[in-house]
Amino acid sequence: MLVEDAETLPPAIMDCNFSFDVTSELLAPYDDPFGQVRVVEPYRKSYGFDPDDFTAGPDRRLVIASRAGRACGYLLLSKSWNGFVSVEDLAVDRTARRSGAGRMLMDRAVGWAREQDAPGIRLETQSNNVAACRFHKRYGFELGGYDKYLYAALEQRRETALFLYLFLTAVEV
Repeated sequence: MLVEDAETLPPAIMDCNFSFDVTSELLAPYDDPFGQVRVVEPYRKSYGFDPDDFTAGPDRRLVIASRAGRACGYLLLSKSWNGFVSVEDLAVDRTARRSGAGRMLMDRAVGWAREQDAPGIRLETQSNNVAACRFHKRYGFELGGYDKYLYAALEQRRETALFLYLFLTAVEV
């Protein structure tokens, strides 16, 4: 597995399948992503993206994961107004999951956040992406809050946005 910084997404990334199967959803109050889960009628979820939105810059970092010379994931980071590094997008191809690609991408996020002297990393995921919630919890992220109305006007209105933080320095709240 190889993780490298990039200026733009490689064209081969369009061949990846970043969808995931939803078979359960977290239940409020979301304090323990390993806790209350309810089984739902299975469905496949996929977030489309425009490759033109994925470019590196002075306050943005794009990282590509590849396996056997083939792109299998990406991570887009930015420096946020509050000093935190924000994970704008993180995805791993279905065939590369559980291979260490996600951890390697997140390790690169931590490295870049430290280079930026950021107090930590912030990301948003959804209550129906239980596998991602569990990955982030294992990595050390903590729930900072949630917004049950963020997707209310969209097709995904059943989802609740979860805001997770990984602190790299002590932060008083």
